[in-house]
Amino acid sequence: MSTPQTHGEEPGSSTEGIHSPMESFSSYHGSQWSPNRLAFHQNLEQFAERVGLIVGLQGNGKISQDDAYRQIRDLLAELKSSRKQLLK
Repeated sequence: MSTPQTHGEEPGSSTEGIHSPMESFSSYHGSQWSPNRLAFHQNLEQFAERVGLIVGLQGNGKISQDDAYRQIRDLLAELKSSRKQLLK
């Protein structure tokens, strides 16, 4: 069953996929929930989003492979630091 379209919408378009940068993409459902684990989960989602953007830029020729590697390496270092601080 398909959902009705409103005037001017393209088939298959939806605002459901639009997220605020401050909004988590998914909820954290770990068995050991804590505010720190939630914060790390959000950092992990942000890391994944940024890596995807960097890969897209590199794939479209906007940045070099070396630049993409350095940026991802730096993001990973930040994620590791976040993990050490939040999940002691």
